[in-house]
Amino acid sequence: MKYLILVPDGMADRPSDKLGGKTPMEIAEKKTMDSLAAVSRCGTVLNVPKEMVPESDTANLAIMSYDPKKYSKGRSPLEAVSLGIKLGENDTAIRCNLVTVSDEEERYEDKRMIDHSADEISTEEADELIKALQEAMPMKGRSLHTGISYRHCLIWEGASASYDFARPHDIIGRRIGDYLPKEENGGGEFLEFMRRGHEILKDHPVNVKRRAQGKRPANSPWLWSPGQNPSLPSFEEKWGIKGSVVSAVDLIKGIGICAGMEVADVPGATGNYHTNYAGKAEAAIDAFIRGRDLVYVHVEAPDECGHRGEYDVKPKAIEKIDALILEPLLRYLESCGDDFKILVLPDHPTPLDLRTHSSEPVPFFIFDPTEKKDGVSSFTEKNCELKKDYIPDGCELLSEFIAKPAN
Repeated sequence: MKYLILVPDGMADRPSDKLGGKTPMEIAEKKTMDSLAAVSRCGTVLNVPKEMVPESDTANLAIMSYDPKKYSKGRSPLEAVSLGIKLGENDTAIRCNLVTVSDEEERYEDKRMIDHSADEISTEEADELIKALQEAMPMKGRSLHTGISYRHCLIWEGASASYDFARPHDIIGRRIGDYLPKEENGGGEFLEFMRRGHEILKDHPVNVKRRAQGKRPANSPWLWSPGQNPSLPSFEEKWGIKGSVVSAVDLIKGIGICAGMEVADVPGATGNYHTNYAGKAEAAIDAFIRGRDLVYVHVEAPDECGHRGEYDVKPKAIEKIDALILEPLLRYLESCGDDFKILVLPDHPTPLDLRTHSSEPVPFFIFDPTEKKDGVSSFTEKNCELKKDYIPDGCELLSEFIAKPAN
């Protein structure tokens, strides 16, 4: 049996006036998703427990059957694992975004958060900026590591692993001084790091060039989501099958590595709309051919479109996932000679009107060609909700998809 899980990150949304009262899933032409959903089990699932923040580490852990209330300890440690960083016993990993803050205000605290991704800065440009921070900052007990695009990792010996940082994608357009770390609650060193980082980056040649090209500068670091050494039970021991992860982002790769799964490296996979969709499909097919039983394909593009408020692009991202990933994978599975099942769902909604994550249940379908169901005419949030098949605990979804090994 072959199992495919496809996760278009942040694909679920809310009806928007800018889309004629519809959602991107309702607008997108996604013939493969719709044709499969018509004969699949369809419903909704809550991947993020109500008491937790709707972040991708929490939601994807749940989809992979790991209870986020137990295993979610910040995204940065998982990203550190993906980057090959070995954390010491007293080390804290902290996500370090390269963000765009407004230029016109003199005081750092008075600036506004313009873009959590600095116009989805290229990894090559970001690497220059991370190296500039590493060289110009006092870094005793600290080290910076380049990730993908705007997503990077700061290892800080002895730093708090539970400091409550603000998430940059939650404060777009707002004055950052209301959300910066506070000296009075132990955030003074974090605040100084961000202030000094802004001074180093604001006139860096990379940013001078980006402004001249009409792009937003990556003119400040932003720290958030700290944590220490992550640990997950083996996915293979838990389910009796071999798994593989295909993703561009270090967070999802880190979950896969911690779970003992194979992790693919796809050239040109960027974590945004301009990613190598076809390459991800090819990597998934290759994993199946090499004997992997389950392949988890994660695509960040819809989530980034949601954060950026790209009303015209998010439906197109869904269409590309459908045509360039799901369709060729379906063709392969139908021709490979083995039984198979397909699960498709977003991890959490990223509504365009909010430009950040929300916590409501997301639509899913489970396609089993040997057991076709009365599904939905189109794979949308509303249609799946109307099926009244609700799974309140996302970490139980996999047990509805695959059978546990016999004891």
